[in-house]
Amino acid sequence: MKANHGHNRIGFISTRLAGTDGVSLETQKWDDILTRLGFQCFYFAGECDRPADRSHVVPEAHFKYPDIQAVNDDLFDDYVRSPETSVMVQKIRDYLKQKIYSFIRQFDINLLIVENALAIPMNVPLGLALTEVIAETNMPTIAHHHDFTWERQRFSVNAAQDYLQAAFPPLLPSISHVVINSFGARQLARRTGISGTLIPNVMNFKDEPPEETKLSQELRAALNIPPNQEILLQPTRIVPRKRIELAIELCHRLDRNCILLITHTSGDEGTAYEKYLRQYADILGVEVIFGCDIINHRRGNLPNGRRVFSLADAYHIANLVTYPSTIEGFGNAFLESIYYRCPIVISMYEIFKTDIHPKGFRVIGFENFISDETVRLTRHILEHPEYGAEMASHNYKIGQRYYSFQTLEKQLAILMNQCF
Repeated sequence: MKANHGHNRIGFISTRLAGTDGVSLETQKWDDILTRLGFQCFYFAGECDRPADRSHVVPEAHFKYPDIQAVNDDLFDDYVRSPETSVMVQKIRDYLKQKIYSFIRQFDINLLIVENALAIPMNVPLGLALTEVIAETNMPTIAHHHDFTWERQRFSVNAAQDYLQAAFPPLLPSISHVVINSFGARQLARRTGISGTLIPNVMNFKDEPPEETKLSQELRAALNIPPNQEILLQPTRIVPRKRIELAIELCHRLDRNCILLITHTSGDEGTAYEKYLRQYADILGVEVIFGCDIINHRRGNLPNGRRVFSLADAYHIANLVTYPSTIEGFGNAFLESIYYRCPIVISMYEIFKTDIHPKGFRVIGFENFISDETVRLTRHILEHPEYGAEMASHNYKIGQRYYSFQTLEKQLAILMNQCF
């Protein structure tokens, strides 16, 4: 389907559309494909690294905005909220609602794609504002759900049930709901009665990844990693459900000249877990490099002139990827590892076990802990790189078949046709 000339202006809305988090990266892929189909894409977020002439940045939409953090502190981890919090929620909701209307008018938006902001309550006023705007305009909307409230323990005790039932997610006739895994589809239907379309995350497997360049190798030097030191790559945010301590344990038990490189920041759950990882690594005598200061989703330069390397550069210099998560909505880091032809040590989290592994991928998988067999197989791959290369080549072909841009393009074309 090519865009109809009168219905071709799409507005992406999220709390943040910037950096290397899974939602931002997946949004960019949808953007690329929809642009190829003839649509024009625009962006509304609290933080945005998209073209400025197509962006409407509203700081209050970000989950780290001080008033939003204050609201979250009172809404979650308790069953009672203060009257002041209720007033604050309504005030910010009304403000964001007017900003969303301004965004729609400014860019003459025909369809909204809401990225996770109607699924997980990182910014409750934003979800409420979006729900009201959609209800008042009946605008065709795709709610792209990556994580749900019920999947995060930190939201299980809350004083926001009225808000959650109203907007996370809302049941409105003009909204088409999209989920990224079969478990999410089942839970969405069971808990809300909403039917969701399953569209998994993808990578551009049609185009081979760019070859390793001199700049990729400069990343080693920038991180002070000697040429003979093996790199285990942890390409995720630093949050407890990623179980990065198991990657540190694996490094220790391999008893090789290796380091663990973590690419992302601490994210939205504070810095206590990062502090714990630093202490744990010291106890085990494992060298861990936190590379988020100079690794982003694309190359560039910091204001001080220091070079910023891409996530692709990090994959190019890695000997192996570690992915010991206990919960994932899908697993972008898994697809990236397959795309960049890296062998991977992975926890058999539920979505991987049910939706992904049955496709035929070859990995070093483990359940709840790092076993002796996990260590043995990992050491074998490091000692025999040709075995890891064979595994990676096999996985790339499977990725091409099931998780390519071509697959997503067909699904989005059908979805757009339904919405319009």
